Amino acid sequence: AEGPDEYKRVGSASLRLFGLLGFLAFATKTDVARGFVLLFLPLGLAGLFLGRWLMRVRLARTREHGRSYHRVLVVGNYSTVHELVTQLENDLRHGFRVVGACVSGTPHGDAEAVHVVGGLGDVRQVVKELGVDTVAVAGSPELTGESLRRLSYDLEGTGIDLLVAPALLNVAGNRISIRPVAGVPLLHVDEPELDGARKVVKMIFDRSTSLLLLVLLSPVLLAAMIAVKVTSRGPMLFRQTRVGRDGQLFSLLKLRTMQVDAEQRLQELLDRNEVRGGVLFKLKDDPRVTPLGRFLRKWSLDELPQLINVLAGQMSMVGPRPPLPTEVEKYEGHAHRRLLVKPGITGLWQVSGRSDLSWEDAVRLDLQYVENWSLGLDMAVLAKTLLAVVRSAGAY
Repeated sequence: AEGPDEYKRVGSASLRLFGLLGFLAFATKTDVARGFVLLFLPLGLAGLFLGRWLMRVRLARTREHGRSYHRVLVVGNYSTVHELVTQLENDLRHGFRVVGACVSGTPHGDAEAVHVVGGLGDVRQVVKELGVDTVAVAGSPELTGESLRRLSYDLEGTGIDLLVAPALLNVAGNRISIRPVAGVPLLHVDEPELDGARKVVKMIFDRSTSLLLLVLLSPVLLAAMIAVKVTSRGPMLFRQTRVGRDGQLFSLLKLRTMQVDAEQRLQELLDRNEVRGGVLFKLKDDPRVTPLGRFLRKWSLDELPQLINVLAGQMSMVGPRPPLPTEVEKYEGHAHRRLLVKPGITGLWQVSGRSDLSWEDAVRLDLQYVENWSLGLDMAVLAKTLLAVVRSAGAY
């Protein structure tokens, strides 16, 4: 398990252990000091979480330097192999490095993205030649159940792991379970939980966190507002209509980082847009941004007023990027699913590259969040957001 699921399992195991100790103490009439539970349970959990996080950080850095990773051979149809290879190579910290692919079908698009070393019938030979320790099977019409069974037989006794990737690449593992039906293992995919008790918990977490941060950061926010007013002509706050949950419009608040005529000058800069896809507009050296505005954007201080939007129930601490109405008009396919939850001050898009992301990647990450959101995921994103802000990566 990785990410929030790992910490969830550690917390659950710790609580069960303390529950078992409490039952044994009751059954044997052993006196256990209440202070022991009140002190060691939270301290123990904090220590476990910190220790595992430090080990994950160390392992990720080791893998980024080309060590402690699995050598993976991907097998399947070229289209599905290309998609799986792209997903695996987007983040090498997970420890899977693709060394080749045995494919069926004709390469298309970016043919160099997949290192084809053979066909579906060459897997056994290629595994020996490349020193592979993991075979990942992507979907393919040619790979029937019988073919997959024969492949598993060929790999028996070799110590090579066999992984089968479902077509649902962006569905979290906690929504997938295997149900044997008539001797056939079927994947059961739960619907994403967008309402119910978890929604109430998220609302309470969002509003309490935003209120606490507003109180703690009010001196910083006040100083930034005064600096905006003193250094350039115009209002301290910038208000812009954005689209929230279920298509509801709201006024998003930010510290003004641009000159007052920024909206009027947008048309003359559209041809310099650096985001592929034509929906978002981002320009690294935008001439409309004030010198103070660049500083505020670098450290994400311009987004502090959005805590008021969260407190008002219009936004969430974590969620999809809040889109403009003109962007929503250009949505195609399933992009509208981004509007099933409240937009967030931060999100997977924020911790995965911020302004450096393409439109397609931003949509993919937002949909991934909508499909798999949880309080644990929110906590992980908030922690990574702090690191992203410190590094100021992709902020402009």
